[in-house]
Amino acid sequence: MTVEQWWWYLTPAPAQLATGLACLGVGLQSGVLPTVGPRTLDHWVAVVVTSGRGWYESPDGARHPVAAPAVLWLRPGEPHHYAPDAEGWSECFVDFTGSGLAGYAELGLLPPLRVTPLTTAEPAQRVVSRIAAACRRGGPLVDVESSAEVHQLLVELRRHRADVDVAGEPVLEVLRRDACLPLSIAQHARRAGLSVAELRRAVRSVGAVGPKEYLLTVRLNEAKQLLAASGLPVAAVARRVGYQDPAYFTRIFTRRVGMAPSAFRAQQYRGGAQLGGAERRERATGGPGRVTG
Repeated sequence: MTVEQWWWYLTPAPAQLATGLACLGVGLQSGVLPTVGPRTLDHWVAVVVTSGRGWYESPDGARHPVAAPAVLWLRPGEPHHYAPDAEGWSECFVDFTGSGLAGYAELGLLPPLRVTPLTTAEPAQRVVSRIAAACRRGGPLVDVESSAEVHQLLVELRRHRADVDVAGEPVLEVLRRDACLPLSIAQHARRAGLSVAELRRAVRSVGAVGPKEYLLTVRLNEAKQLLAASGLPVAAVARRVGYQDPAYFTRIFTRRVGMAPSAFRAQQYRGGAQLGGAERRERATGGPGRVTG
């Protein structure tokens, strides 16, 4: 196999580092490549193996087989050691850093596994090509363009993980459908035919941070829509998104959004929304509205 290699390295400006995510480099290699390491880096690298086989040795000395398509996650401060087999392999890689990566890890985009199998490497390859194109163009936007693509790379690598339990996706759909019903987590679990522990595992298996946080996000998104598009009283909005106590809803909204529902409406109200009959009656009488799911 003929060796092919190219790469670009970047030195992000302080302003780019301040965004919480920065691309440090991108490259592609194929052929009979030398063994990497043992070495330790001060930043993250995603090595996407697009064809071939090899091995990865973890810090505890255990050697793990690697078969394309797969991604090797090289972590800052952690020794790593890997190589293709005698026939070689093809890989592309992206180096990145930033204070925002703790959040990416919590969201499941930086998994604890060091070797993650993929269903396909093509979306990641397209992202790498776009980063390379930005580096070739250069100019004042190269750091911004390349770092934005790192975000997309992490999304694509998460989306195409072969080890994710797709059974969790229907559970999220049930939660999304019923999010604005005034139900406890235990009641949501029963409606999904699961125990609370099984519900948590299913939600986390597809990258959400947990059922409570997921439901809160769906409810707040719906509340924002109602506040921006309708003249419903805040108490009515609260009921529509599953909160029977308007004061509690206001506290939750304010803590998460950073401003009270009334302040959000004052900033974001678009007007012109057509209210349905039930909504008009509720607005006029202050009576309870239908809780939608």
